[in-house]
Amino acid sequence: MIDTAHSDRYLSFDRAEWADLRAATPLTIRERDLVELRGINDQIDLDEVTAIYLPLTRLLNLYVSATQNLHKVSATFLGAMAPKVPYVIGIAGSVAVGKSTFARILQALLARWPEHPRVDLITTDGFLFP
Repeated sequence: MIDTAHSDRYLSFDRAEWADLRAATPLTIRERDLVELRGINDQIDLDEVTAIYLPLTRLLNLYVSATQNLHKVSATFLGAMAPKVPYVIGIAGSVAVGKSTFARILQALLARWPEHPRVDLITTDGFLFP
């Protein structure tokens, strides 16, 4: 981890450090899957998915599992049934920077985790004016 002036607020990793956080997270998509997920002119390859996306999906899986457990133990404490609560991930950015491709790849990877098989993608692309 790289030290920064604001290390109390942010964590900074170089590419190799981030890729190492993947640990044993398996690559669950193949090249042909990636071709279907890629946007026009996107240059993403399986190496990028392995180095960047897999550590992120591992971290998100930890967050989702912890959140699900929190709701479960809270419901147990309160003597109630644990409601199904969605875990929402928002992706923002400028036009044509790869948000949709990022979302499709993230969705494909997260949907393959055994703990949360239902992963929906809701876009706002249909709301853009020409």
